[in-house]
Amino acid sequence: MSEEVSLAAQQQPQGEEQNRNEQVPQSEPQESAANNNNQESNAPKHDQDVQMRMEEMEKEAAKLRELNSKLNTEVDNATSEEKKDIDSRSIYVGNVDYGATPLELQQHFSGCGVVNRVTIPLNKFSGSPKGFAYLEFGDIDAVNKAIATLDGSTFRDREIKVLSKRTNVPGLSSSNRGQRGFFRGRGFRGSFRGRGPRGRGFRGASRFTPY
Repeated sequence: MSEEVSLAAQQQPQGEEQNRNEQVPQSEPQESAANNNNQESNAPKHDQDVQMRMEEMEKEAAKLRELNSKLNTEVDNATSEEKKDIDSRSIYVGNVDYGATPLELQQHFSGCGVVNRVTIPLNKFSGSPKGFAYLEFGDIDAVNKAIATLDGSTFRDREIKVLSKRTNVPGLSSSNRGQRGFFRGRGFRGSFRGRGPRGRGFRGASRFTPY
């Protein structure tokens, strides 16, 4: 009697385990079907997001090209005296972080004086920042203060170099001056419109020479 009870007790779990094992495969196709449905439903949404981002980037690029064309025209039409005046109130900032924005640079130099214009030149082929910038102040005193106080300062975890900007003299090559060659890139990164003493906003320009 005891042996029969023991055998029955042993057989009962086996039967239950078989039932459980038989039920497991039935749930797997259901889970797979649910996952496939989720993936299919998420795919169109992902494609729409990518398309929207691409359209936004194309619109932004078109705006930058249009603004850049206007800026180049304004600089080309400026007289030599006007260019000298602008350059005398401008500085060259080297070792600028590639992710820096015109607004961040304006804020970094705001203690020196009114910033009329910030320019971050871009590589005309890749569109990447070149690692330097130009700032135009409202007066020459701000230039001197910027060089005296912020040359060697830390901006975005980088030690920047601040120098006065020199006027580009047509026909004078780098070998004549012993300095760096002309920069005539056509790109720029963003724009910052400050307000000068007479309320003139900065326009941003890209045809400058570092030295």
